[in-house]
Amino acid sequence: MKKVSRRSFVKSIGIGVGSTTILPTLASFDSHYLKLIQPYSGKKLNVALCGLGRYANILANGLAESEYCQLSGIITGTPEKAKNWKAKYNIPQKNIYNYESFDKIARNNDIDLIYIVLPNGMHKEYTIRAANAGKHVIVEKPMAFTEKDCQEMIDACKSAKVQLAVGYRLHYEPHHIEIKRLGQEKVFGEVRLIHASLGYNLTGTPLDDWHLNKSLAGGGALMNLGVYCIQSNRYVLGEEPVSVTAQFAPKTMPELFKEVEENITWQLNFPSGAVCTSTVSSNCNIDRFYASAENGSFELSPAISYGPFKGRTSVEEFNFPVINQQAAQLDGIGKHIIERQQLPSHISGEEGLKDMRVIEGIYKAAKTGNKIKLN
Repeated sequence: MKKVSRRSFVKSIGIGVGSTTILPTLASFDSHYLKLIQPYSGKKLNVALCGLGRYANILANGLAESEYCQLSGIITGTPEKAKNWKAKYNIPQKNIYNYESFDKIARNNDIDLIYIVLPNGMHKEYTIRAANAGKHVIVEKPMAFTEKDCQEMIDACKSAKVQLAVGYRLHYEPHHIEIKRLGQEKVFGEVRLIHASLGYNLTGTPLDDWHLNKSLAGGGALMNLGVYCIQSNRYVLGEEPVSVTAQFAPKTMPELFKEVEENITWQLNFPSGAVCTSTVSSNCNIDRFYASAENGSFELSPAISYGPFKGRTSVEEFNFPVINQQAAQLDGIGKHIIERQQLPSHISGEEGLKDMRVIEGIYKAAKTGNKIKLN
């Protein structure tokens, strides 16, 4: 599928200034993609990336396409990365920090927001330090290790009067906006069953990869991938799960997975009676979402990874453009902050806390073999 920018997409479907016509398959497409008059040309939010691993490079590309945000600073513990990023992105030396000098960013008025892209075990510390520095925060998912940690992060940001978002890029992606609409508006009636699973074959992963280190990752496949499955269940149904059962699978790569789980399967029960079954795996590739409702079904495959996504209902195929997911997320968040509006709850710290409540319940259910009630 060819990648389509937001501007070229609008042009290609022939929507003119003042038009009120939107293609039927775009009924749920977030309106800020349809820039019908002029692209945004006002103040941009100055973003510093904290942690320069693989995903930071993807975010840098998103920032380059973003209309409301721009890359203005970096925080890294690797001098060579600092040098390379400074040259590649023309970052002023005064906007470059390491983890020891991080707190000095409080005095830098050229940084508005810190995007934390560190290993999971560092999310809480650097969210709180960023808040104490007076900067808005986006933190990658999972938000932290426990529901209690998430609440402390939320409280720190509220106390500092800064906004806290979690990197839920799929909330701004058209295929996911559509499955959310199909489920919550009950287009095919009540959704009864959802299957959402995600897995990657990690054979050959270096032993020093932080995802294998429990103190940095917090867990294995569930912490790394589970939030995508949990999110899709929750936003398609528009409900919070009431109980969970779960099972660990045997390890096929015990030399890698000494500290964290390799695979785990769980079943979430929702107030409406819907049952959602998911598996996350580190020894096979799977990327699928399927929802069965009273009068039809809808699905995505690829579904909850980076895409490009492909999907259909029991009636027709989806026909949405491929977008830069990170740019869309940054624009959605940046626009709210620039306009001094409260961030919507679906990408806030409270949303991250709800996911962590479920993750903790899944681990407890798998360890005990019991059905666990969720608050």
